[in-house]
Amino acid sequence: MRTPPRNVLPFGRPPRRRWTRGEDYGASKRGSGLGFAAIVAAVFLSVFTAVFLWGGPPAAAPFPIPTDRESARFGTCIGPVRINCVVDGDTFWYRGEKIRIADINTPEVSEPSCAREAELGHKATRRLRELLNQGPFALEPIDRDHDQYGRSLRVVTRGGESLGDTLVSEGLAEEWKGYRGEWC
Repeated sequence: MRTPPRNVLPFGRPPRRRWTRGEDYGASKRGSGLGFAAIVAAVFLSVFTAVFLWGGPPAAAPFPIPTDRESARFGTCIGPVRINCVVDGDTFWYRGEKIRIADINTPEVSEPSCAREAELGHKATRRLRELLNQGPFALEPIDRDHDQYGRSLRVVTRGGESLGDTLVSEGLAEEWKGYRGEWC
């Protein structure tokens, strides 16, 4: 039987090279790519640039941080089961919770004092339903959590603007003064 030459293993594969003392093993492995030290230096320079030269994040973001996280499809409340629906221009149910819009007062629809109040009350109810269905909104608490009827008191906003202010500007509500106003 014939013996293969010393520098070739069976199947034509050359033997593993043995390194001698003093040789730089990493030099043959690194080739022309970046070494570990170069990568660490690049990361350090990136962090240094971001923190010290850029100055970190701005004190106030140049755009509003989205807080409008509430959203549902609202209808008009009918019947005893109320999940997401509008009662009148300043009261609605959201996720089974009855909410009174704290910064406004609107005309009554259940027991109006005159025909004008009934008409304005129905317009305010329709408009509130439209506003709530236009997109995400936020429910902001006030100094009291509930009113005397157990309704949650909240200011409803979208993009930081009160939806109640929209109803006021359209003549369908008045700013809350601590008591109900007259519509007749």
